[in-house]
Amino acid sequence: MKETISFNLNGKPVSLAAEGDKGLLWVLRTDFDLTGTKFGCGINYCGACTVVVDGEPVRSCQYPVKNVRGKNVTTIEGLSNNGKLHPLQEAFIEHNAMQCGFCTSGMIMQGYSFLEKNPNKSFRFTSVFN
Repeated sequence: MKETISFNLNGKPVSLAAEGDKGLLWVLRTDFDLTGTKFGCGINYCGACTVVVDGEPVRSCQYPVKNVRGKNVTTIEGLSNNGKLHPLQEAFIEHNAMQCGFCTSGMIMQGYSFLEKNPNKSFRFTSVFN
């Protein structure tokens, strides 16, 4: 049965009618056309589908959309500000950490959540090309 689910998505209030058990990943990709979050394994293991819900990294492939009711959801698309990439996104590009790019958004979102909780920490990138 469909239910109305309201939450904040990338800083903006949204609402949709959906089956509460539908995976958040598919809501983001199909209902909001936010395709930066990727489907990888489908079993909460690989992390390609990672988004941040109320400051916590969440594997969205198996996370029911009903669980985000009243919460703040941030996707990879929500990190940029006025067309400017988040410093973590810039660091991934600068250090050639994009790989094929498929799971990169999940890695960035996991790192983003960590840095939000630990603002005095930093990542140290090393390149295989040095």
